[in-house]
Amino acid sequence: MRNAIHSRIRRKVKGNTERPRLAIYRSLSHIYAQVIDDRVGQTLVSASSTEKDLRTNSGGNLDAARRIGQAIAERALAKGIEQVVFDRGGYLYHGRIKALTDAARAAGLNKNEAVAEPEAEEPAAAPEPPAEKKSKKKKQE
Repeated sequence: MRNAIHSRIRRKVKGNTERPRLAIYRSLSHIYAQVIDDRVGQTLVSASSTEKDLRTNSGGNLDAARRIGQAIAERALAKGIEQVVFDRGGYLYHGRIKALTDAARAAGLNKNEAVAEPEAEEPAAAPEPPAEKKSKKKKQE
């Protein structure tokens, strides 16, 4: 199922030299990201949770995804890549995929896109008293 969704996405999402594609792959235990120039068919930058300097106890959680997003953004910016096209790889934009892309945006990739920062919920000043229930009685005529 994911492969069908991914192939449909790939028909629309193409990376070029000016704006390469940030492809994401996740397995149960690791997450991988690479920046690809589709015109040349070349991987420009990559990062994964299997790398020695990015590895921790678990490579398949939100923390690892945030680290990979930060690393891929730093490496892309070092190569002069500031804009990318995000390819979620057929996965839902949720959880680890969202964490990786948000971390990459926060680190400087796609500066013109807004990073949705979680807003602190403000407690309600005073709870409203419950409205009195009106009884439904038939009118006697």
